[in-house]
Amino acid sequence: MKIPSPTIKDVLTIGRFEIPYRVYENGGPHLICLNGIQQSMAMWQGFVARFAADYRIVLFNFPGQGKGRSVSGPLRASLNEEVAILQEVMETTHVNQEVSLCTASWGGIIALAFASQHPHAAKRLLLGSIGTKPNQKMIEMIRKGCMMDQSDRARIADLIIESFGQKLPEAIKKKIGIQFHTLSKGNLQSFCEHGLKVISVQTISDHIDLKNIQVETVIMRGEEDTIVDLDDVVFLSSQIPNCQLRVIKNVGHFLHLESEQVFDVYQDLLANRITHSYNALMST
Repeated sequence: MKIPSPTIKDVLTIGRFEIPYRVYENGGPHLICLNGIQQSMAMWQGFVARFAADYRIVLFNFPGQGKGRSVSGPLRASLNEEVAILQEVMETTHVNQEVSLCTASWGGIIALAFASQHPHAAKRLLLGSIGTKPNQKMIEMIRKGCMMDQSDRARIADLIIESFGQKLPEAIKKKIGIQFHTLSKGNLQSFCEHGLKVISVQTISDHIDLKNIQVETVIMRGEEDTIVDLDDVVFLSSQIPNCQLRVIKNVGHFLHLESEQVFDVYQDLLANRITHSYNALMST
């Protein structure tokens, strides 16, 4: 699939942060995509190639992702700061209230916090690879990674791939290795700090009023995800008023990066329809 060029490519200054963003203009419904931790807009390239012909898509990087950065104060943004960044990006790019938020991992936490604080600002949340708390495997991986020599970028990248990226295509595994090799010292430090923060949090309900989320929500979990436990995701889905859970077969934590068939799932969810693709890819 050919990846189209963005219509708008710019950097937004929001308080103490510089936030790069892209807009792929289209007269169709609006989508905004939120990256996982230490991922960047690049993770959505295949998504853009598949959907830019029918949807208006907005991508951006939070501080510590790609060229997103803090120009003063702590390297990382707090959760409330991330929510404020999302709100500002949505206002700047003129995203309407019918927008769907498509997220990966930590991006889903931000989307839930946003939807709790702004119950009528979006139509739908499609949350990939999200739980209420880190499982034991994630905790062990984060602690081991933060104890490693930060100059040994290759070992850190290998740890991530071995822990929860086993099903990624070889080309993407190589990109992860390159990403960590070129990662700035500040962004690597930020990555570690975020990981330690994640494992110090008991559950997201301590920080987000899940009952206040009014929008249609779908949580997507890869059947072979090693760092998000199924029982935890089932519990999370039960705490959100209008929420469905979809377990996607034959993929792990990275969903569409592992299999382009996951785009068929997105297509059906965005169109509010259930087709035979669910029978092939999903269980409930």
